[in-house]
Amino acid sequence: MKPVTVLVVDDSATKRYLLVSWLTRAGYTVRQAETGGEALRVLPGSDVDLVVLDVKLPDMSGFDVCEKIKTDPAYGTMPVIHVSAHAVDVVDRTQGLNRGADAYLVEPIEPDELIATAQAVLRYYSARRRAESLAERMVRLAEATLAINTSTTLIGLLEAAAEGAHQIFGGPVVVLTETTDGEGVAVVGSPPVVRPWPMPDEDVAVGSLVRTDEAAAWSVVTWPEDETVTVAAARLRNDRPPIYLAVATSTQNPGFPVLRQLSQTVAAAVEAQRSYDEEHRIAVTLQRSLLQSRLPEVPGIELTMRYEPAAAQTEVGGDFYELTMLDGKLLVAIGDVAGHSLHAATVMAEVRHAVRAYAVEGHPPGTVLTLVNRFMRTVLPADSATICLLTLDPASGRVRMASAGHLPPLLHTSDGARYIEPHGPLLGINAPRPDDFEFVLPPGGTLVLYTDGLVERRDADIDVGLAALAEAATTVESNLDAFSRRLMTELGGAGQQADDIAIVALRRR
Repeated sequence: MKPVTVLVVDDSATKRYLLVSWLTRAGYTVRQAETGGEALRVLPGSDVDLVVLDVKLPDMSGFDVCEKIKTDPAYGTMPVIHVSAHAVDVVDRTQGLNRGADAYLVEPIEPDELIATAQAVLRYYSARRRAESLAERMVRLAEATLAINTSTTLIGLLEAAAEGAHQIFGGPVVVLTETTDGEGVAVVGSPPVVRPWPMPDEDVAVGSLVRTDEAAAWSVVTWPEDETVTVAAARLRNDRPPIYLAVATSTQNPGFPVLRQLSQTVAAAVEAQRSYDEEHRIAVTLQRSLLQSRLPEVPGIELTMRYEPAAAQTEVGGDFYELTMLDGKLLVAIGDVAGHSLHAATVMAEVRHAVRAYAVEGHPPGTVLTLVNRFMRTVLPADSATICLLTLDPASGRVRMASAGHLPPLLHTSDGARYIEPHGPLLGINAPRPDDFEFVLPPGGTLVLYTDGLVERRDADIDVGLAALAEAATTVESNLDAFSRRLMTELGGAGQQADDIAIVALRRR
């Protein structure tokens, strides 16, 4: 425990001398004041832990001094012992205790009585401070846990952990773990700073442990002089790396309960984030494996496509596209199977292959959709999908298009941008299908097909998104890939969208 400093306040030099002598022999550091005003001036910025206060002072009563101490936000928890040779009645003692004193001694006072009273009061206040500190840390632990568990990336999680640990313990903080690439990364300080740092070469068992290390072992951050480092290590699985949380030893509560709990919280959150990242990576890999990876080379036609999986989903989705040359014409399809799941991706693959198979037979777009609809109603009766399908003659620019409930393509020409709206029921519904829609794509004209993730938001009407797309497409870059990339960034939220996005853009040179 740190040395205890006592402030003795008494206007009698003789009494003050006795009190100071007794307390000094008991091992306390003692400071002195003769008046209440002097005592109140001494306290700010001092290291006083206990005040021994005479009731009768020349400038104000000890009751008033005690009340001022106890009502001051900075010193309200400081213990005060009243001593008096005159105010010895029950009424005096009652008033002293009611106005904040923690003990009241009536002279003549025995040295052992004074020391025992001081020790009892200090024990109580020490326990109270520990309890208050622990309660405050538990509140901050809850706040840190919320911030950690709402982080969406591993680095963001570690930054939240470092900031939370700093709020709890103060001083230097290190949070260390291994990235999915196998590299050690440390987040230190507040505001958090990310630094590469090797993982300790040791085997940490599943569970959690708390130990004390030399500061030199954690030199990724500067520690106070002569300070050791308390390190909590937590590991949830043998096939996962541990996480480490290091703080100054002087900040710790007995038993390290808060540090251990925080390390376990971080380990659980890191494990969840790693699992999510792995599932998302597998999902995206599967999704892309089901989609076309190379575009055909079509004389006179510039092509580009972009696909971005939903940022908020680990499941695969049902968005798809197809660009294929058949009998001298370019077949273009874009569609969306309802749902986000492995089943939706499976249906997407079946629909895409069915479109290609019927198109290879030479059917026009409307007939292809009719045949695919019959296929779905027979083989996949519980599923539905939207699709826009067209054929383009590169030489003449003639387009023949059919739609099954899909969003309207956007056509940009020298006259501006407008939507082409071929109508038709979505796939999976037994309803009559209108004739194909035909038009000519002029030289320099750009046609944009897309899925609903580009324009649809939960908090806005679909017309708002369509208007935003039309506005963004009033200008088309000379590089068609740059144009589609800009649409994805401006309308799709730069990878933060809640649904998959597929864009196919083609321009007739």
